[in-house]
Amino acid sequence: MEFGFLRGLLFVFLASLTLGDDGQMTFVSELSSKPAQKLSKYGWYGNVRLQRFHIPEETAIARWLFTVTKGHNFHCGQRNVTIHIRWGAPPVINPTGSKFPNHTLWSPCLSLILPVTSHSSTTFNLSNPAPGDWYVAAHLPQDDGRIEQKGFPSCSYFFQPQLSVRRAVDTPTLQQGTFLQQTAASDRPARLKLYVPEFASSLSVSVADCSSGEGSDSGNCSLILRLGSSSLHRGPLTVNCSGIGCSAALSNPPWDTWLRVVVESSQDNRTVTFSIVSNYTVGCKPKSVGLKADDDMNKLRGNSSYSNSTSAGNGSVVTDTVAFSNQSASTPLPASACVWSIPVLYEEVDVLSLRFTAVNGPNISVTHTHPTLLTYPLHTQATGGTLNLQLTLNTTNVTLGNSSSVVACLSPWAPVLQLNHSQPCRTALFGGYGARVNASVPKAVVRLPFPQSTTWYLTLQLTCNSSDCGNTSLVSVVPEVFLSACVEDCGTYGECRLLRSYSYLYAACVCKAGWNGWGCTDDSTAQSYRRQLTATLLLTLSNLAFLPAIAVAVTRFYITEASVYLFTMFFSTFYHACDQPGVAVMCIMDYDTLQYCDFLGSVCSIWVTILCMARIRDTFKYTVFMLGALLIAMSMQLDRKGLWNLLGPVLCALLFMVTAWVYRGVRRRHCYPPSWKRWVFYLIPGALCALIGVCLYIFAGTEENYYYTHSLWHILVAVCVVFLLPPEEKNREAWGWSRGWSWSWRPRVCGYTLCQSSKDELYAVT
Repeated sequence: MEFGFLRGLLFVFLASLTLGDDGQMTFVSELSSKPAQKLSKYGWYGNVRLQRFHIPEETAIARWLFTVTKGHNFHCGQRNVTIHIRWGAPPVINPTGSKFPNHTLWSPCLSLILPVTSHSSTTFNLSNPAPGDWYVAAHLPQDDGRIEQKGFPSCSYFFQPQLSVRRAVDTPTLQQGTFLQQTAASDRPARLKLYVPEFASSLSVSVADCSSGEGSDSGNCSLILRLGSSSLHRGPLTVNCSGIGCSAALSNPPWDTWLRVVVESSQDNRTVTFSIVSNYTVGCKPKSVGLKADDDMNKLRGNSSYSNSTSAGNGSVVTDTVAFSNQSASTPLPASACVWSIPVLYEEVDVLSLRFTAVNGPNISVTHTHPTLLTYPLHTQATGGTLNLQLTLNTTNVTLGNSSSVVACLSPWAPVLQLNHSQPCRTALFGGYGARVNASVPKAVVRLPFPQSTTWYLTLQLTCNSSDCGNTSLVSVVPEVFLSACVEDCGTYGECRLLRSYSYLYAACVCKAGWNGWGCTDDSTAQSYRRQLTATLLLTLSNLAFLPAIAVAVTRFYITEASVYLFTMFFSTFYHACDQPGVAVMCIMDYDTLQYCDFLGSVCSIWVTILCMARIRDTFKYTVFMLGALLIAMSMQLDRKGLWNLLGPVLCALLFMVTAWVYRGVRRRHCYPPSWKRWVFYLIPGALCALIGVCLYIFAGTEENYYYTHSLWHILVAVCVVFLLPPEEKNREAWGWSRGWSWSWRPRVCGYTLCQSSKDELYAVT
């Protein structure tokens, strides 16, 4: 309650600072902050810390504050934190400089470098930002491949972004054909907004009747006219006005949206009064289909032959416009229309998986007289995937000449209403992505990772070298537009993973076996099959080093310990056979089960070995064996890779062993074990093997040498078990039982079994 009250006071205070500083407009401030998150070294997109901010309409200034704080006090040197900013969708980044998959197009985003020693911060200001969702991503430099063990102190950095916006609350609306009197200065620009309806083909904004009231120069405008918002990738249209007036024109303006207009004086300390007016042309309005939905329902029923019932139930007709079929190719367009608009079915298939299908069928007729238009809306939750366009020329009925081709343009916010050889695939304020199919290249593919959240338009038109296409005036193409989580499901050497930033979902590829890239298609550092097979054989066959340890344990009648070693050897072998990143992989059961059993067996092997060295009574030893195994199993379930899952059992077992050894030494008044040969030839070599193995496991492991160092870890652990296992206990019966039943045969006399002394010698000298 108090926190909310303080936030309210802060908001009122900040708002009061902005109120009244502009005679024409009122501004208020809004603040938003995200919690600090620990940064990671970049290896794939999952290492990026992604945050989403919302900038409201009519925002004049947006200011980000980026703060990076070091988590520990020891010296870590200077690190460069990279911050990426993008509007409308998460930033598509490539810090490693790897190759993108074929036919994948992407636009670079704004990147900032923040050097950090202990605490650093930087600000980024943006005037007239585009409204909507903005995404901020941050990461440390590229991963050096060193494997850091969980629980050990390391250099950690925490990233926290904050956003402050200054928003106008009474922006005047510029109506079509209506002049509006405004005043602009260098420090107080005039801010207006106008609405661009759907199917608008052109837009113009004009400034006239300038007056500054400063003598002979009063009729000179000296204004700067800006149309649109700043989206970092492309800024607004800017026109310098001089003389009596000027105008700015946009062809193919964004549809169904509010457009920002900012007019400011180009000279300091000068106020200009002017009149401004806007006009737009709606030249692509389709023929109305009325309010009855019977025709649309019939189309959906006809479409159900290749759509499942679930997707059809979730689908909806995107545009209620007249359909264009082969029979209607010769039908003239209405006077107000300039494109053939095709209704599209929108189907949600899965998470980050959408499919768009033309209601009239997969084949779309395209002519050279007018473009054909299809509309694909993408919501915010769909921007975390990959938008795919596959355009296929249908040459079954019509053969396209060598001089003819079908040109396609996929553009956001507004369609390109005229396509030809010279016309670029670009609208007034936004760029598009072009494709072309003809007789020699009948198929074209375009992939867009992380597409912007807006309505996308696909324009198709038949073009010829001459003005007349001859007999080929109508062709058929099959446009397949769908949203997938990853590009080609990340291929053979990658895995598509679903990531989450609070409620926002997005997907990325994690590559293996040295492959890199957005779709794991860059093989510049890929591992060969021979290297993959070598790694698999080293990591699996190195576990055979446990066979001597098992044989020694059985020979000395440590059957329980031998069974634990056998369990560890089995599951470690098949876990590493399943854990390989390449194609040399074999999984006999679920990967998670194999990993759990491998980790459990490794810790239990150390636990039972040290307790066996303590030489305590069998009843107490096996009780501690079982209790420790249950506790280790519980801790493995809580945190499988935690540092204390290994250190805890080791320290407890060492405490038992040291206590037992000290007790024997005090009782006998002699060092235990008493034999110097036992220390020199067994205990010290075993301890050295264990120490070297732990050092390799913790400090020397990298992604490159992992299969060498980890294989040595297997061998050293198995060798140290051979050295550290104590000798066979004296007066111990076969197979390790001192009382009860036994495998040995005893003679029977008169129905009675001859007795044998089985006195335990707990403190036997070894």
